[in-house]
Amino acid sequence: MEDISTVMLRTLFSYFFLLILLRIMGKRELGKLSVFDVVISIMLAEMAALAIEDVEKPGLRFYLPMLLIAVLEIAMAYLSLKSKKFRDVVDGSADMIIENGQIREQAMRRNQLNMDDLMVHLRQKNVKNIADVEFALLEPTGQMSVFLKPEKEHLTRGDIELAKEEHIGPVSYKGLPIPLILDGKVRQEALQKIGQNQLWLKREIRKYGIKDIREVSFCSIDERGIMYLDKKDKPLH
Repeated sequence: MEDISTVMLRTLFSYFFLLILLRIMGKRELGKLSVFDVVISIMLAEMAALAIEDVEKPGLRFYLPMLLIAVLEIAMAYLSLKSKKFRDVVDGSADMIIENGQIREQAMRRNQLNMDDLMVHLRQKNVKNIADVEFALLEPTGQMSVFLKPEKEHLTRGDIELAKEEHIGPVSYKGLPIPLILDGKVRQEALQKIGQNQLWLKREIRKYGIKDIREVSFCSIDERGIMYLDKKDKPLH
Protein backbone atom coordinates (compact mmCIF):
# COMPACT_ATOMS: atom_id res chain seq x y z
CA MET A 1 0.00 0.00 0.00
CA GLU A 2 2.91 2.30 0.82
CA ASP A 3 4.48 1.66 -2.61
CA ILE A 4 1.21 2.50 -4.36
CA SER A 5 0.96 5.78 -2.45
CA THR A 6 4.56 6.64 -3.37
CA VAL A 7 3.92 5.86 -7.04
CA MET A 8 0.79 8.05 -7.04
CA LEU A 9 2.60 10.95 -5.38
CA ARG A 10 5.59 10.68 -7.71
CA THR A 11 3.27 10.53 -10.71
CA LEU A 12 1.55 13.75 -9.68
CA PHE A 13 4.86 15.42 -8.86
CA SER A 14 6.45 14.27 -12.13
CA TYR A 15 3.51 15.59 -14.10
CA PHE A 16 3.67 19.10 -12.67
CA PHE A 17 7.48 19.08 -12.58
CA LEU A 18 7.65 18.26 -16.29
CA LEU A 19 4.93 20.78 -17.05
CA ILE A 20 6.92 23.55 -15.36
CA LEU A 21 10.19 22.51 -17.04
CA LEU A 22 8.64 22.47 -20.50
CA ARG A 23 7.05 25.87 -19.94
CA ILE A 24 10.39 27.31 -18.81
CA MET A 25 12.18 25.82 -21.83
CA GLY A 26 9.55 27.29 -24.17
CA LYS A 27 8.97 24.07 -26.11
CA ARG A 28 7.73 24.34 -29.65
CA GLU A 29 4.90 22.36 -31.15
CA LEU A 30 5.77 18.78 -32.08
CA GLY A 31 5.99 19.37 -35.83
CA LYS A 32 8.61 22.08 -35.31
CA LEU A 33 10.96 20.24 -32.95
CA SER A 34 14.58 19.92 -34.01
CA VAL A 35 16.55 16.69 -33.53
CA PHE A 36 18.09 18.18 -30.39
CA ASP A 37 14.63 19.03 -28.99
CA VAL A 38 13.42 15.49 -29.64
CA VAL A 39 16.43 14.00 -27.80
CA ILE A 40 15.81 16.28 -24.82
CA SER A 41 12.12 15.37 -24.71
CA ILE A 42 12.89 11.62 -24.82
CA MET A 43 15.44 11.93 -22.00
CA LEU A 44 13.02 13.86 -19.78
CA ALA A 45 10.22 11.38 -20.45
CA GLU A 46 12.50 8.41 -19.70
CA MET A 47 13.72 9.86 -16.39
CA ALA A 48 10.17 10.77 -15.37
CA ALA A 49 9.11 7.15 -16.02
CA LEU A 50 12.04 5.83 -13.95
CA ALA A 51 11.18 8.19 -11.10
CA ILE A 52 7.68 6.71 -10.97
CA GLU A 53 8.68 3.06 -11.38
CA ASP A 54 11.78 2.89 -9.18
CA VAL A 55 10.30 3.88 -5.80
CA GLU A 56 13.22 2.28 -3.94
CA LYS A 57 15.53 5.14 -4.97
CA PRO A 58 15.11 8.75 -3.75
CA GLY A 59 13.27 11.07 -6.11
CA LEU A 60 16.12 13.60 -6.16
CA ARG A 61 18.21 11.03 -8.03
CA PHE A 62 15.86 11.53 -11.01
CA TYR A 63 14.57 15.06 -10.63
CA LEU A 64 17.96 16.75 -10.27
CA PRO A 65 19.22 15.37 -13.64
CA MET A 66 15.94 16.49 -15.21
CA LEU A 67 16.53 19.98 -13.83
CA LEU A 68 20.10 19.91 -15.18
CA ILE A 69 18.83 18.98 -18.65
CA ALA A 70 16.37 21.89 -18.53
CA VAL A 71 19.18 24.31 -17.62
CA LEU A 72 21.33 22.94 -20.46
CA GLU A 73 18.43 23.33 -22.90
CA ILE A 74 17.94 26.97 -21.88
CA ALA A 75 21.69 27.62 -22.23
CA MET A 76 21.76 25.98 -25.68
CA ALA A 77 18.74 28.01 -26.76
CA TYR A 78 20.48 31.22 -25.65
CA LEU A 79 23.68 30.34 -27.54
CA SER A 80 21.65 29.43 -30.63
CA LEU A 81 19.96 32.83 -30.44
CA LYS A 82 23.31 34.63 -30.32
CA SER A 83 25.26 32.61 -32.89
CA LYS A 84 24.05 31.38 -36.28
CA LYS A 85 27.03 29.00 -36.59
CA PHE A 86 26.14 27.39 -33.28
CA ARG A 87 22.47 27.25 -34.32
CA ASP A 88 23.38 25.48 -37.57
CA VAL A 89 25.49 22.90 -35.69
CA VAL A 90 22.80 22.14 -33.10
CA ASP A 91 19.59 22.47 -35.12
CA GLY A 92 20.94 22.07 -38.63
CA SER A 93 20.08 24.35 -41.53
CA ALA A 94 17.60 24.28 -44.37
CA ASP A 95 18.74 22.46 -47.51
CA MET A 96 17.59 23.37 -51.03
CA ILE A 97 16.11 20.27 -52.67
CA ILE A 98 14.63 21.98 -55.74
CA GLU A 99 16.25 25.15 -57.07
CA ASN A 100 14.95 27.12 -60.05
CA GLY A 101 12.78 24.13 -60.96
CA GLN A 102 15.72 21.68 -60.97
CA ILE A 103 16.05 18.81 -58.49
CA ARG A 104 19.40 18.87 -56.67
CA GLU A 105 20.32 15.19 -56.60
CA GLN A 106 23.30 15.75 -54.31
CA ALA A 107 21.02 17.40 -51.72
CA MET A 108 18.61 14.47 -52.08
CA ARG A 109 21.39 11.98 -51.32
CA ARG A 110 22.73 14.11 -48.46
CA ASN A 111 19.32 14.05 -46.77
CA GLN A 112 18.63 10.40 -47.70
CA LEU A 113 15.57 11.32 -49.75
CA ASN A 114 14.31 9.37 -52.72
CA MET A 115 11.80 10.51 -55.33
CA ASP A 116 8.91 8.83 -53.51
CA ASP A 117 9.78 10.79 -50.35
CA LEU A 118 9.94 14.01 -52.33
CA MET A 119 6.56 13.40 -53.94
CA VAL A 120 5.01 12.69 -50.52
CA HIS A 121 6.30 16.04 -49.25
CA LEU A 122 4.92 17.82 -52.30
CA ARG A 123 1.52 16.14 -52.04
CA GLN A 124 1.34 17.24 -48.40
CA LYS A 125 1.63 20.79 -49.73
CA ASN A 126 -1.15 20.13 -52.29
CA VAL A 127 1.30 20.11 -55.19
CA LYS A 128 0.35 17.58 -57.84
CA ASN A 129 3.07 18.21 -60.42
CA ILE A 130 6.74 18.57 -59.57
CA ALA A 131 7.09 20.70 -62.72
CA ASP A 132 5.08 23.44 -60.95
CA VAL A 133 7.73 23.85 -58.23
CA GLU A 134 10.27 26.68 -58.38
CA PHE A 135 11.93 26.04 -54.99
CA ALA A 136 11.66 23.40 -52.27
CA LEU A 137 13.60 23.56 -49.01
CA LEU A 138 13.94 20.78 -46.46
CA GLU A 139 13.76 22.51 -43.08
CA PRO A 140 15.75 21.39 -39.98
CA THR A 141 12.48 20.06 -38.53
CA GLY A 142 12.06 17.66 -41.46
CA GLN A 143 9.20 19.69 -42.94
CA MET A 144 9.44 20.90 -46.52
CA SER A 145 8.73 24.46 -47.64
CA VAL A 146 7.50 24.59 -51.24
CA PHE A 147 7.33 27.65 -53.53
CA LEU A 148 5.50 27.40 -56.83
CA LYS A 149 6.59 28.95 -60.10
CA PRO A 150 5.14 32.46 -60.61
CA GLU A 151 2.80 31.35 -63.39
CA LYS A 152 1.37 28.64 -61.11
CA GLU A 153 0.70 30.91 -58.14
CA HIS A 154 -2.61 32.61 -57.45
CA LEU A 155 -2.05 36.37 -57.62
CA THR A 156 -3.54 38.56 -54.90
CA ARG A 157 -4.35 42.25 -55.15
CA GLY A 158 -1.25 42.97 -53.06
CA ASP A 159 0.94 41.08 -55.51
CA ILE A 160 -0.40 43.14 -58.40
CA GLU A 161 0.28 46.41 -56.58
CA LEU A 162 3.74 45.24 -55.56
CA ALA A 163 4.61 44.38 -59.13
CA LYS A 164 4.08 48.05 -60.04
CA GLU A 165 6.71 49.24 -57.53
CA GLU A 166 10.23 50.12 -58.58
CA HIS A 167 13.25 48.18 -57.38
CA ILE A 168 15.09 49.51 -54.34
CA GLY A 169 18.48 48.60 -55.74
CA PRO A 170 20.09 46.59 -58.54
CA VAL A 171 20.49 42.87 -57.91
CA SER A 172 21.86 40.24 -60.23
CA TYR A 173 20.44 36.89 -59.19
CA LYS A 174 17.31 34.80 -59.35
CA GLY A 175 16.02 32.91 -56.35
CA LEU A 176 14.52 33.17 -52.88
CA PRO A 177 15.02 36.24 -50.67
CA ILE A 178 18.59 36.27 -49.34
CA PRO A 179 19.48 37.28 -45.75
CA LEU A 180 22.17 39.96 -45.97
CA ILE A 181 22.49 40.71 -42.24
CA LEU A 182 21.92 38.27 -39.38
CA ASP A 183 22.22 39.42 -35.76
CA GLY A 184 24.19 42.51 -36.75
CA LYS A 185 26.68 40.60 -38.92
CA VAL A 186 27.02 40.95 -42.68
CA ARG A 187 26.89 37.77 -44.77
CA GLN A 188 29.61 38.41 -47.33
CA GLU A 189 28.69 35.34 -49.41
CA ALA A 190 25.15 36.74 -49.78
CA LEU A 191 26.47 40.10 -51.01
CA GLN A 192 28.63 38.29 -53.55
CA LYS A 193 25.63 36.30 -54.75
CA ILE A 194 23.65 39.47 -55.56
CA GLY A 195 26.69 41.21 -57.07
CA GLN A 196 27.01 43.89 -54.39
CA ASN A 197 29.44 44.90 -51.62
CA GLN A 198 29.33 46.14 -48.03
CA LEU A 199 29.56 49.80 -49.06
CA TRP A 200 26.36 49.42 -51.08
CA LEU A 201 24.68 47.73 -48.12
CA LYS A 202 25.64 50.57 -45.77
CA ARG A 203 24.15 53.10 -48.18
CA GLU A 204 20.91 51.11 -48.37
CA ILE A 205 20.40 50.80 -44.61
CA ARG A 206 21.06 54.53 -44.18
CA LYS A 207 17.81 55.05 -46.10
CA TYR A 208 16.12 53.51 -43.06
CA GLY A 209 17.89 55.89 -40.68
CA ILE A 210 20.42 53.28 -39.53
CA LYS A 211 24.09 54.26 -39.39
CA ASP A 212 25.61 51.10 -37.90
CA ILE A 213 25.12 47.61 -39.34
CA ARG A 214 25.28 46.22 -35.80
CA GLU A 215 21.93 47.89 -35.10
CA VAL A 216 20.24 45.56 -37.61
CA SER A 217 18.74 42.31 -36.38
CA PHE A 218 17.76 40.98 -39.82
CA CYS A 219 17.97 42.27 -43.37
CA SER A 220 17.08 40.45 -46.59
CA ILE A 221 16.56 41.29 -50.25
CA ASP A 222 14.61 39.50 -52.99
CA GLU A 223 15.31 39.14 -56.70
CA ARG A 224 13.30 42.30 -57.43
CA GLY A 225 15.60 44.33 -55.19
CA ILE A 226 12.96 44.81 -52.50
CA MET A 227 14.58 44.94 -49.07
CA TYR A 228 13.17 43.89 -45.70
CA LEU A 229 14.89 45.25 -42.59
CA ASP A 230 14.32 44.68 -38.88
CA LYS A 231 16.14 46.81 -36.29
CA LYS A 232 17.30 45.47 -32.93
CA ASP A 233 15.14 46.43 -29.96
CA LYS A 234 17.99 47.24 -27.59
CA PRO A 235 20.54 49.99 -28.28
CA LEU A 236 24.24 49.18 -28.57
CA HIS A 237 26.44 49.59 -25.50
